[in-house]
Amino acid sequence: MTNTQTETLKQPPPPLPPRPIKLPTTSETKLSNGLLVVVVQDQRLPLVSYRLAWRSGDAHDPAELPGLADMLTGLLTEGTQSRTSREIADEVARLGATLQAGANSDYTTVAASSLTTFSDEILELLADVALRPTFPENEVELTKQNTKESLKQQRAQPSFLATEMVARVMFGQHPYSVTAPTPEAIDATTREKLIEFHRSKFIPNNAVLLVAGDVEHDPLLKRIESLFGSWEPGEVPGDDFPAPPTRTSRGAYVIDRPGSAQANIVIANSGITRTSPDYFPLLVMHTVLGANASSRLFMNLREEKGYTYGAYSSLDARRTAGTFRATAEVRTPVTGDSLKEFFYELGRIRSEPVSEKELADAKSYLTGVFPIRLETQEGLIDQLLQIRMFGLPDNYLDTYRSHIQSVTREQIQTVANKYVRPDEAAIVIVGDAAQLTEQIKPYAEDIQFYNTAGKKKSKNKASSEVSGALYAGNWSLQIDTPLGQSIPATLTLLPGPNGLSGKVESEMGSGELLSATVDGESLAAVVSLDVAGHAIEANISAELTDNQIEGTIHLQDAPALTFTGTRT
Repeated sequence: MTNTQTETLKQPPPPLPPRPIKLPTTSETKLSNGLLVVVVQDQRLPLVSYRLAWRSGDAHDPAELPGLADMLTGLLTEGTQSRTSREIADEVARLGATLQAGANSDYTTVAASSLTTFSDEILELLADVALRPTFPENEVELTKQNTKESLKQQRAQPSFLATEMVARVMFGQHPYSVTAPTPEAIDATTREKLIEFHRSKFIPNNAVLLVAGDVEHDPLLKRIESLFGSWEPGEVPGDDFPAPPTRTSRGAYVIDRPGSAQANIVIANSGITRTSPDYFPLLVMHTVLGANASSRLFMNLREEKGYTYGAYSSLDARRTAGTFRATAEVRTPVTGDSLKEFFYELGRIRSEPVSEKELADAKSYLTGVFPIRLETQEGLIDQLLQIRMFGLPDNYLDTYRSHIQSVTREQIQTVANKYVRPDEAAIVIVGDAAQLTEQIKPYAEDIQFYNTAGKKKSKNKASSEVSGALYAGNWSLQIDTPLGQSIPATLTLLPGPNGLSGKVESEMGSGELLSATVDGESLAAVVSLDVAGHAIEANISAELTDNQIEGTIHLQDAPALTFTGTRT
């Protein structure tokens, strides 16, 4: 074998030229009530998919009832004027179909799919749950209780706490700042409010019905007209929201989880809307910086430094605002070192043009995965849905790859300097504040501390000592288990010259508090439990009032357990 042949074998073959994407023909019809019907005839398989979508989402919830759209969509399939929850579930199962509803910040959807043989039945069922839900009182109460329990579990997850704080800091008074309901909003939600919200927001002149699959166009339109033609239009809600705050300096926001073995880091800047002309250059830049396992952040923080299992960037572009973020979950002792590498890479993407190879690889990746998203019926209809919900051009799918290929190195550096702004970044970290504070100080002069309930914490030692004495005593607890059972326990808090001490006694195990601090109304403690002769360390996070306590217990390698209690 010659040297030339040997060298050739070492080089990967060049990529093949892109193959043209053949998209099915799309037809549009608007009913007299304003409902836009988009039909894509795709007869490759005997399947059909439906999407009924409204340009209203979580951002359009009443200010006093955050989470209302999510609760409403969860209840759509729990009863209509002609079917019970059980009957709906049985019919979907009988058809071998799917039927589900959901909402995000910008829009709400009811989705269904089935074999072509049952397309008429599943479309009628979709219309029934979307237009004629009854929100049965017993289902509303069950959903409210389940939502409360889900919220407790969410608050035990560092990723949720980080997302919540980033939204609050970056979006301010804009409704995108709300990521979850409050217990008070859940309690205030009633069947009557759900009915009124459905009546005012679920209107045909703010909706689109997309159909993709093995269908006959004219008979389908007649059926849609019979099912949706009498649907009354209404007043379309607008997107007149307060602008997100403008950041002028770097700041850090630490959500304290005492005893956490790792820190969840998010570094955020203001971003773009989905229709921004900077979208494609920023998408390519994001792909070079942190979109996947071959991007700069991953190669640095994981492959070279070993600080984390993965470090990424994310481009969050919504209808009226957005953010650009860099994220990683790292070992607590290397949080400061990880911040150093993050800011190194954020600075480098601004100051140095990306290499020709990086640009070519990013373009190859983006244009290569794009056709895969359109190969399935579900993937195609979801792409068409985003075009309608975000107001993208009708030819978006046809021109996507040419937009990617036209991005230049100069454009990447321009958008990097425009949207990657380390000196104005919000650094959100979830972890053990006692171990993190000194590591964060070199990267942010302003550091704010919060508990896991999202309340700002005081760092005044004297007030902590006073609070500790205020809540000393015996607390009777009820610990909720994943099986729906409650385990009784007793928490004893004792004030002392070096802070709080105490113990926990329960059927799960008993043990002494290794550490315990109270900051305002927040308790953070570490306990060593003796469970069947084995020492297991657990972290306790709780909120206290005069005689009430509510919080979570984080056991090693186990789901967090919620508890409530009273002082005895």
